[in-house]
Amino acid sequence: MQITQQRYYTQEEYLELEETADYKSEYIDGQIISLADGTINHNQIALNLSTELNFAFKKQNYRVFMGDVRLWIPQKRTYTYPDVMILAGEPEFFNNRRDIITNPQVIIEVLSKSTKGYDRKDKFQAYRTISTFQEYLLIDQTRIHIDQFSKTGKKQWTLREYDEEDEAIALVTVPFEIYLQDLYNKVKFEVVESEGESADVEGLG
Repeated sequence: MQITQQRYYTQEEYLELEETADYKSEYIDGQIISLADGTINHNQIALNLSTELNFAFKKQNYRVFMGDVRLWIPQKRTYTYPDVMILAGEPEFFNNRRDIITNPQVIIEVLSKSTKGYDRKDKFQAYRTISTFQEYLLIDQTRIHIDQFSKTGKKQWTLREYDEEDEAIALVTVPFEIYLQDLYNKVKFEVVESEGESADVEGLG
């Protein structure tokens, strides 16, 4: 993530700039921060998960949004684009804008090298100010590894880790389960070879 300029932007200025921008940016309390370009692995994982979620919820009262829907976090004065969001019921729109929602129940982020620290700390802290937010998945795109945080009470969260392809992740707050081999289907991991060289190898599927 990179701050575009060291100046203060109003929310209105940010939203106006986003309308014509060639790339997506986040807004954090007056600063506009450009998002890194996605990778093939990032896209594949988000697509695999969203496809399975959308099918599972076909006849249930949940909505799934992927990538392009903006989230407004009022307590942190932040606009962001989670990789995947799950909502119970209908979306609540900010200022009647149908591209900005405020009520996710589950948020999923596919970690990238440049943002994984931010996703684990500051962004998670911001997400926890959302009253409807109850579950957080952090999915590694460079290896088989997922952290699952679920809310158990006020200011209380539990963590479960997954790192084996024959394991299944069951979401705690919505009725959904997916095997890691399906989540990572067609994902290729990069392995480090001798003398610092690297190569792509087939992952799962």
